[in-house]
Amino acid sequence: MWEPRGHADMYGCLLMPPITEEADLSVLFLHNEGFSTMCGHGIIALATVVLETGLHPRTGGETVLAIDTPAGLVRATAWSERDRIDRVAFENVPSFVLDLDGEVDVEALGHVRYDLAFGGAFYAFVDAPALGLDLTPAHASELIAAGRAVASAVSEARAIEHPDSRDLGFLYGTILTGPAADETRHSRHVCVFGDGEVDRSPTGTGVSARLAILAARDEIGPGETIEIESIIGSCFTGRILRRVTAGAYPAVVPEVGGRAFITGRHEFLLDPRDPWRDGFLIR
Repeated sequence: MWEPRGHADMYGCLLMPPITEEADLSVLFLHNEGFSTMCGHGIIALATVVLETGLHPRTGGETVLAIDTPAGLVRATAWSERDRIDRVAFENVPSFVLDLDGEVDVEALGHVRYDLAFGGAFYAFVDAPALGLDLTPAHASELIAAGRAVASAVSEARAIEHPDSRDLGFLYGTILTGPAADETRHSRHVCVFGDGEVDRSPTGTGVSARLAILAARDEIGPGETIEIESIIGSCFTGRILRRVTAGAYPAVVPEVGGRAFITGRHEFLLDPRDPWRDGFLIR
């Protein structure tokens, strides 16, 4: 199953049997640089696909899927109307802040202030207007350059460790934040990840991490709902379900909601006579 992404790339979900007893299935997420530890829009797309196609049975108008991911167990709730999934919201893994108001020198950008938080993956959050950046598709190349430069500088400047898993201890990307185009929404996210990819969604793991940041700053509390835009104006809702801990860190359990749509079907064939059946990469 593939989910379309910005800059002419795709994000993949590889469905597999469950790993833990309470899960219904497990998933690995793929992008142009390899695997990722979690993907919020991937969870929303996955739930939509397996329920609309009958790969997993629905239980009336509301179905809950427990999904094993590399970041931990995620629970997605899908609401259906007739034969279509109308909306999906998922309870994510505990999300927490590693650093507020960190500072780093970034080539071509100068001295940059950032927040570092985990929401299924670690992100450096940077205020785009402070860097003179416009969070619109027309400025995608500038945003990619800035996001990659910030991620590189932060990764080189400090250790990034998850309290429960060494495999999760790396910076997945940069999220540039700024005002929403729709004034009724909280803000806009542009996530730069992988090999210079731009997320065309608000980034579900990024929204989770942002909720942890807002909670750490006492700007949001459990039960409050916000909406965050993407670079193309699509929107996720986010709210804090409860406060928990992740190792020694204060954490929150976030819920992120949105919609996904099936756009097509494809079957890959591997011919044993084909010398390039495993694929190729040209850069």
